[in-house]
Amino acid sequence: MALPPRLRRSFFARSVHDVAPDLIGATLLVDGVGGTVVEVEAYHHTDPAAHSYIGRTERNAVMFGPPGSLYVYRSYGIHWCLNFVCEEEGSASAVLVRALEPTQGLAAMRRRRGLTEARDLCSGPGKLCEALGVTIAHNGLPLDKPPFELRARTEEPAIVTGPRIGITKAVDHPWRYGLKGSKFLSKPFRPSS
Repeated sequence: MALPPRLRRSFFARSVHDVAPDLIGATLLVDGVGGTVVEVEAYHHTDPAAHSYIGRTERNAVMFGPPGSLYVYRSYGIHWCLNFVCEEEGSASAVLVRALEPTQGLAAMRRRRGLTEARDLCSGPGKLCEALGVTIAHNGLPLDKPPFELRARTEEPAIVTGPRIGITKAVDHPWRYGLKGSKFLSKPFRPSS
């Protein structure tokens, strides 16, 4: 069976609000370790919760670069988080990858995380970076070249949306996307009222 097509930089050169849901069901591997994307969040440059909202800084400079680059930052001074830069160069919009369903390289992930339960390996942005071995050394690298392998999803998934997690600004934007029914999400989606 042929592998699904790789996601090229052109995939990311679109609205962050189109890219984010289109990533659900895609495959993300770093040096052959990873799995299926099950949860992401969109951050647009006009969004007060986006790192780029305050303008270009040394920390967020990669967000202003070409689409299809990896933006890595440290959260709370503890965890690395990985984001895919989207839209045209200079837009400074990105998609935060929040959770994966681990499918490849589970032994490496278990060793890196010190855990055995598959559900706990990549169910949060910091956890998945630790499991995949992503650090600041990956910041700015192109997503269409090794060590990354990004492949399109093979079928249209059922996607749920809701407010983003762990932010204090623009908290009501429904810019969190997840694979409906996945047990690998970082947190369940609240039922819509």
